[in-house]
Amino acid sequence: MKRFLLNFAMFFMVSMFYGQQSDSISNYSNIIKSYVYKDYKKMYRPASGALTYPFLTPGSNQYANVLWDWDSWLSNIALRQILSDIGSEKDKKEAIKYEQGCVLNFLHYGEWDGYLPIVIWEDSNPRSVLPENIYDVNMHKPVLAQHAAFLTKTNDGNAEWLREKFYHLQAFVNNYKTHHRHKSTGLYYWQNDVAIGVDNDPSTFFRPAKSSGSIYLNCLMYKELLAMVYLAKQLNQDEIGKEFAKDAKELKAAIQEHCWDERDGFYYSVDLNLTSTKNRLDNTLGKGFMIHSGYPRDYDCLIQRIEVWSGFLALWAGVATPEQAQRIVNEHYSNSKTFNAQSGVRTLSKMEKMYSMRASANPSNWRGPIWGISNYMVFKGLKDYGFTNEAKEIASKTIWLFGRDFEKNGALHEYYEPETGEPLLNKGFQNWNYLVLNMIAWMENKKAVEEF
Repeated sequence: MKRFLLNFAMFFMVSMFYGQQSDSISNYSNIIKSYVYKDYKKMYRPASGALTYPFLTPGSNQYANVLWDWDSWLSNIALRQILSDIGSEKDKKEAIKYEQGCVLNFLHYGEWDGYLPIVIWEDSNPRSVLPENIYDVNMHKPVLAQHAAFLTKTNDGNAEWLREKFYHLQAFVNNYKTHHRHKSTGLYYWQNDVAIGVDNDPSTFFRPAKSSGSIYLNCLMYKELLAMVYLAKQLNQDEIGKEFAKDAKELKAAIQEHCWDERDGFYYSVDLNLTSTKNRLDNTLGKGFMIHSGYPRDYDCLIQRIEVWSGFLALWAGVATPEQAQRIVNEHYSNSKTFNAQSGVRTLSKMEKMYSMRASANPSNWRGPIWGISNYMVFKGLKDYGFTNEAKEIASKTIWLFGRDFEKNGALHEYYEPETGEPLLNKGFQNWNYLVLNMIAWMENKKAVEEF
């Protein structure tokens, strides 16, 4: 009898805890909605100066009248969730010119060389301030085709708005393949550490030029190639689509071969900074002596065993096998000593020596703090691979984090302390933080808008 009463008491306490947690999440969800729904049209900007088409800004003051690459894409996914939740048909039609303008503004500066800028300032002309060698610098992240594909699917598959600019989009992706791809491994690399989006990711930050086969970049690129396949099909250019499909298949195989670490059960970036295997003559060791000629290097890269959140993007992109995904969740997502924190997923494992909570704006700090976008992309990967409980966990943590920030401070911030959820920098940052609404919709079993 005593044992029964003890078990009943424990069951009652656990039920009460989860009931209270559910009430708290529901309350914070309502707080988030009340703040975001009333302000979303502040993202809309008319055409002005170098920005030929109407467009979307990420929303906070410091981004006003500026068009950024992956920011506008991800903010657009959140905008469509808002419109799905509360928008009228008139609201949805009104948004289209601003959404498509984000893509068309970038393609407006496209040429045969395939170079597209990372950001367009209202008072600048990207083509008049080109670097000396456009193939030695980073350019627009490979998310532009994904943005275009998302908008095309939203518009019932109609890609006619893109037809006249599709050549420039192809040139952009061809630029990546020709000038940003390591031929031996088939992986894509950053030219340097400037404007990569995850500013001070140790896998790229202050590393030699063209040396970082970033898992983050390669997962984005894989999805970009799939988006090109879709867009080509919608434009009745199937033969072009077949070429991009081949590129996507080859890239997926390259990521699985070179970035997966069977020892750790995780996807890592790789080091491409290896010297040539050509024979080197060294007469100091004897006349005609060829260094290492007996067995030269027969591998093309080295795993960078630095636990960065972007390893989870293998789930978001659909690159990981089911068995790999299981290991990633069990050994990394669920590990509170590395990634799993009260506020979500740390952007760098707490076990890494580079782990830091110091607030910084140039570069922004991705060496551990919680970011809304990393929480969202990890959530999406977990959901897509069927890890429903884990997806609910990170969604709940994100709702708690942002709902609490709105409640206490009346605004969101750029990034947060992992354990306490305290904001670290940049009050008023909106941007991709609004993707919490997509999480809320999924949690409430409503239509959740998803990126392509």
